[in-house]
Amino acid sequence: MNFDDLDKLIERMEKASLSEISYKDGEVDIKLKKEMQKEVVQTPAQPAPAAQPAAKAAEAAPAEKDGVLVKAPMVGTFYKAPSPESDPFVSVGDKVTNDSVVCILEAMKLFNEIQAETSGEIAEILVEDGEMVEYDQPLFRII
Repeated sequence: MNFDDLDKLIERMEKASLSEISYKDGEVDIKLKKEMQKEVVQTPAQPAPAAQPAAKAAEAAPAEKDGVLVKAPMVGTFYKAPSPESDPFVSVGDKVTNDSVVCILEAMKLFNEIQAETSGEIAEILVEDGEMVEYDQPLFRII
């Protein structure tokens, strides 16, 4: 199995909204498992030295304000929309419920939909589209 075949397998997994897939052919035995946002996976945060002060400032600022913080359940790339041509999942002022999808985090070519997990109004979006986020980094403030 080459990398193109592996990419096709990952694409099929995504299109079918599967959380796990196994493939076995002769000596090749592959098992792919998509990390669900409800699971908490702790990875050590090691931001680049230049990015570290900005990340700490972003985490400190929202904690002082009212509301509930939606935090990154994993390390990945933040996307505010399902595709570059699409409207964002949410904007400041939008009402959300527990199961409202607010963004996508891409980790290892898997796109994970992140839900608000609380009801309210989006008061603040704390990260930029395409930005790398760390585990437990605040993404949104909901009031």
